[in-house]
Amino acid sequence: MAERRLHPVTPFRRAWAPVAVLVGWAVHDPDQAQRHLTRLTTQTLLIALAVVVPVAAFYGFCSWWFTHYAVTGTELRIRTGLVFRRTAHIRLERVQAIDLTQPLLARIAGVAKLKLDVLGTDKKDELAFLGADEARALRAELLARAAGFAPETAHAVGEAPSTRLLRVPPGVLAVALALTGAAWGWLLVALVVVPVVWLVSGSPWTVLAAGVPLLGAAGASSVGRFVAEYDWTVSQSPDGLRVDHGLLDRAHETVPPGRVQTVRIVEPLLWRRRGWVRVELDVAGSSNSMLVPVAPREIAQSVIARVLPGVTVPPPEALSRPPARARWCTPLWWRGYGLAVTDAVFAARSGLLRRTLALVPHAKVQSVRLTQGPWERARGVADVHVDTGANKTVTARLRDADEAARLLRAQAERSRTGRRDARPDRWMA
Repeated sequence: MAERRLHPVTPFRRAWAPVAVLVGWAVHDPDQAQRHLTRLTTQTLLIALAVVVPVAAFYGFCSWWFTHYAVTGTELRIRTGLVFRRTAHIRLERVQAIDLTQPLLARIAGVAKLKLDVLGTDKKDELAFLGADEARALRAELLARAAGFAPETAHAVGEAPSTRLLRVPPGVLAVALALTGAAWGWLLVALVVVPVVWLVSGSPWTVLAAGVPLLGAAGASSVGRFVAEYDWTVSQSPDGLRVDHGLLDRAHETVPPGRVQTVRIVEPLLWRRRGWVRVELDVAGSSNSMLVPVAPREIAQSVIARVLPGVTVPPPEALSRPPARARWCTPLWWRGYGLAVTDAVFAARSGLLRRTLALVPHAKVQSVRLTQGPWERARGVADVHVDTGANKTVTARLRDADEAARLLRAQAERSRTGRRDARPDRWMA
């Protein structure tokens, strides 16, 4: 078993840790940090730099030198640590997705990071950094090995070919983000809060402490999302749907086949005249949650059909509303709830201004529950919850009590039948 090291540029990534500790201490106790800074002389500062820089460089070098990885016949091993040794044994058949990301500085340096989604773990193991070509070759080899190819042929398989399904134009993305209202909401809050803080405190520092986070939230929900979702492309390949995006930091992610537990179609109010929707996912063993940031409904549904083969999205007229007496439980908002159960999915809609239609394949339902509070019991309605393998719940709210009881029994039977007839979750099947 030949062990390999990461790219030589990796020590620069680790060298920031001692500096980050000093910055964290200064932020935690700014008054004491300011007192120490005022006492510093030029000579003391030079001595401090002469100590901190070599310590940071030594730490970065040691973290790189004592990090190795190797691919065996059945697993990927990652060995790290100088004083406290840690060895991660990642079995290849449990690998669900491997994401390749390149932050801006990494793109300049020609390196990339691999993040591995493994079934049964919440935290991603990663290899950072590898040469860009080496990272792509290792990713292709690991995916081939996870698909069941023999070790001696995995190198020759290479990365599976892909076919583009969707690309979001930057202009469409910019208009969609402008119509979501999140950034405008934060700006409105800032326009109200900042003057009030100024009148109450009269301190510019307090105004900055209150205003900067609000402006940062507005920027993150508009400019930040545009930078992250720029050039969003969805392609189909034998190893799943590939998603590429990012203006400064490029990300190459994979939606593993058969691991999608829930698909959500989100329709903000101001998008409806244009017929746009957003598609989000719950994936078991993966943190990837976005499939399509914005697209016409017809195109989004064609992409969903690749994620959930054989599933047709129920049209709005097929969704049944709660009974009229449910309006006493949630006045006005009860009109936004809806339910449709097909041969393939459990579909529940919620929201009035921001509609969300959640689709759960019957085979992915882990448990079904019926809940009924005292006010709902008085009105003869109940909620039906279906729990998925991604530790998420989809709820059909305010259904007639008798209907909810029948739905509970029927959905339990559909889930058992769906799991029995489901195809195995295999790569490149």
